[in-house]
Amino acid sequence: MVSTTDRSETLAQRLSDSGLRSTPQREVIYSVLLRRRDHPTAEEVFARARPEIPVISLATVYNCLETLVQCNLVRAVNFERGPTRYCPNLDPHAHFHDEVTGATHDIDLPAGLTEQVKSVLPPGFEASSVDIIFRGKAPSKA
Repeated sequence: MVSTTDRSETLAQRLSDSGLRSTPQREVIYSVLLRRRDHPTAEEVFARARPEIPVISLATVYNCLETLVQCNLVRAVNFERGPTRYCPNLDPHAHFHDEVTGATHDIDLPAGLTEQVKSVLPPGFEASSVDIIFRGKAPSKA
């Protein structure tokens, strides 16, 4: 398990590498995303951050999330017309979007699958990333 200190150091280093500094708001937003890895929207992150920073604005949350995405600390995940969701899992993986509950789940991919998918591109095409999204119904919990 990664300690809070290690997370703060990782955040500070990535921000510094991008010419930015760590702020209390960025630290709280990043912590919120790591605490519950359920792919929250900006509004959900805002609601979770308010107990720690009651005066935080939704605009600040959006700005912090954008910074975290730009610094490759989290991924922005989009499902057609739905709101952007945020995922701190940076390992290669797919997402399963439950169309019944709206929940999003990380799906581990077999080693090499991403490279195999990239190999079907026509000659000269280069993919910088591959996003695999499954949509459907997750099994109900008994």
